[in-house]
Amino acid sequence: MRSTWQSGSSSEAERRGARRWASVVAVALIAALAIAALRPARGAQDELFPRPPELEPAVHFWIRVYTEIDTDSGFLHDENNLAVVYETLHFSPDTSRRQRERLVEAARDRLVAALERIATASGPLSEDDERIRELWGDEATPARLIEATQHIRFQLGQSDRFREGLERSGRWEDHIAETLKRLQLPPELAVLPHVESSFNPVARSKVGAAGLWQFMRSTGRRYMRIDSTVDDRLDPFLSTEAAAQLLSYDYRLLGTWPLAITAYNHGAAGMRRAVEDLGTDDVARIVRDYKSPTFGFASRNFYASFLAVLEIDRNPQKYFGSIPREPEARFQEVTLPIRASIPALERALHVDRDTLRELNPALRPICWSGGRPVPKGYSLRLPIGGTEWTAKLVAARLESPGTSPGTSEAVLASDTAPARHRARAGETLASLTEVPLPGQTAQIPRAAAAPGSLIRQGPFSSSAPALLPDGGSVSPEVAELDSEQDEAADASNILPTAGLGPVSAAEEEALGPALGPTAVAGTATADPIDYSVAKDGTIVVAAAETLGHYADWLGIPTWKLRTLNRMRFGRPVVMGHRIKLVFSGVNPQQFEAKRRDYHRTLEAAYFAAHHITGTETYVARRGDSLWNVTERYAHVPIWLLQQYNPDVDFSDMRPGTQIAVPHVVEEDAD
Repeated sequence: MRSTWQSGSSSEAERRGARRWASVVAVALIAALAIAALRPARGAQDELFPRPPELEPAVHFWIRVYTEIDTDSGFLHDENNLAVVYETLHFSPDTSRRQRERLVEAARDRLVAALERIATASGPLSEDDERIRELWGDEATPARLIEATQHIRFQLGQSDRFREGLERSGRWEDHIAETLKRLQLPPELAVLPHVESSFNPVARSKVGAAGLWQFMRSTGRRYMRIDSTVDDRLDPFLSTEAAAQLLSYDYRLLGTWPLAITAYNHGAAGMRRAVEDLGTDDVARIVRDYKSPTFGFASRNFYASFLAVLEIDRNPQKYFGSIPREPEARFQEVTLPIRASIPALERALHVDRDTLRELNPALRPICWSGGRPVPKGYSLRLPIGGTEWTAKLVAARLESPGTSPGTSEAVLASDTAPARHRARAGETLASLTEVPLPGQTAQIPRAAAAPGSLIRQGPFSSSAPALLPDGGSVSPEVAELDSEQDEAADASNILPTAGLGPVSAAEEEALGPALGPTAVAGTATADPIDYSVAKDGTIVVAAAETLGHYADWLGIPTWKLRTLNRMRFGRPVVMGHRIKLVFSGVNPQQFEAKRRDYHRTLEAAYFAAHHITGTETYVARRGDSLWNVTERYAHVPIWLLQQYNPDVDFSDMRPGTQIAVPHVVEEDAD
C-alpha cells in the first residue's frame, strides 16, 4: 500500500512538475511571440537600409571617425580599403593650418617610404614595417603595396562635433520625425544631418552647400526660396521639409534607399548612370566597381557613413555616455502682411533684433543691415508669451504710433533702406503636400502660416548666429543663380557661431584636410536626365530641345542634322527618341557642356519664381497623350514633368501609365 502510495505521489509530482514546466513554456512562448512581433519592424528597417558585408570595413571606419577621434586628431588610411588605417595623428589645439598640413605631409612621406621598403624587402622587416604589412594581409603583394603609395589619405576626426550634434538635434528632432512621418518616409533618414552638418543649422561647406541638410543653391531652389533677401537653407524647419521632398524624389527615381541616399550626395543622374552601366542596383557593387570622375571618395562613402551614424544614433550611450538633448522651444509664426524693415518690426512688435534674428535665420544679412525689408508674405517667427500675433494685428501695429497711422507699404518697406534695395515680393508659405512613394497617392497637408497665429516648436536658444553683411545680391537672372562666385560668397560670408563648430570654408580648411563625405560642386543635382553623348555619337532627345538647339551647340547648319537623320523639313525631334550628331565644329564634351548649361538655365529661371511643395499621381486614360497631360498641368513645364518621369515614354502613353506630377506654387510678385 505504501509502495502504491509512493508510486501515486511520484506521478502527482510529475504532473505538478509538468504543469509548472508548461507554464514556463507558455510564458516563454508569449515572450518569444512578443519579441517576434517587434522583429518585423527592425527587419523592415534592415531591409530598407541593408548593411552589406562588403561595406562593413567602411561602416566601421566611419564609426571610429565619428566616435574615437576629435577634430584635433585624424587617421592616415588607404583611400580604397578603409580597413587599412596606418596611424593616428594628434595635433595640439593651437596648431595652425599650415603646421597641420606639414605634419600630415611628413607622415604621408614616411608611409610611402615604408610601403616601398616593404614591397622591395628581401629580408626581415622592422617591427613597424611588419605592422604595416600585416594591415594588408593577403593583399600585401609588392604590386599592391606600390599602388597603395598613391592612395594614402588623411581623415580628420569628428567625435567632438558628433557629440555636439547629438545635443543640438533635440531642437529639431520632433519636427524632422513629424515631417518624415507625414510624407511616409523611413524615420531612419532623420540621422542624415549628422553626416551633412553635425546638426549645425548655419554650416557652410567648401563647395557652397548650406544649412542643416547642406543644400546646394541650385537644388535648394526647387523646394525653397533662396535669393539675396531670404535663404531658406538656413531655416532648419523649411530645409527639413525640402530634404524630405528631395529624398522622396530620389527614392521614386531609383527604387532603393541605399541608392537614394547616395544620390543625395552624388545626384540622381549619376546614380541612374551607375545602375545602367553596371546593370545592378546593388549599392555594394556600385561602390566597388562604378568608375566615374565625379564618383569620388565622398560619393562612394556616403551610404556607409549614413549606416555608421545610424548605428551611433541608435546607441549613443555606447559611444558617448549620457547625452543631454537640447529642448525644442516654442514660437509663434505669422504671415507678414506687408513689407517691413527690421527696425520697423522692432519698434512695432517690441521684439529685440537678436531675438528676431535667432528665430528667423533664413533672413539674409542685407535685411539685418537695413539694406532690404523683410518681404511681404514672409512667415515671421516671434517669441511665445505676451501678445498672440495675427497678421491683422501686425499690420495695425506697423501703422500705429512708432511709425504713423496710414503709413504706406512702400514707406514701411523703405524705412532706413534706399529705394534701390527694395526687394521683390516674398512668398506666402504654401502647404506641404505629401510626396507619394511608388504605390501611394495620399496627400497630407502641412499646417500653413495663415492670417492667424501658428504656434509650433522651434530652435529658440540664448545665442543668436552672428552674421556679416550680405555677400552680394542675387538677381533673377539665370546666369547668376548658380554661379561659382555666388557659392563662394555663401561659403565665406558668415561668422562662426559659438558652440556650433566650423561654419565657413575657411574654418573647415583650418581644421585640416578632408572633413568627410561632402557634396561635389556641380554633380549633386536633382535632374536625373542623362545629357551625355553616347559612344556612337548619338543622344536621346530631352524635353524642351529642338534641332535648332543641337545645330547651335554643334556650330553647324540644321539641314546637316536633318540629312544625317533623314528627317523631313518641319518635322520636330521627338522627346525620348535617339538622333545622330556630327562633331565637326566642337567635340562631344563641349556639346554636353552647352546642353547642360541650357537646362540649368531653364531650371534656374523657373525656380527663381516657383518651388515644389509635393507630388500627385496622374493615371493615364485611353486617348491620353503628352499634349493632354501638359494641358491639364499647364503650370508644370514639360522638362520638369520629364525629370519626374524619366522612364515614361510620353510618345506612347498607354492607359494605366502612372505619371508623377510635381505640385508647384508660384511666389507672389510685388
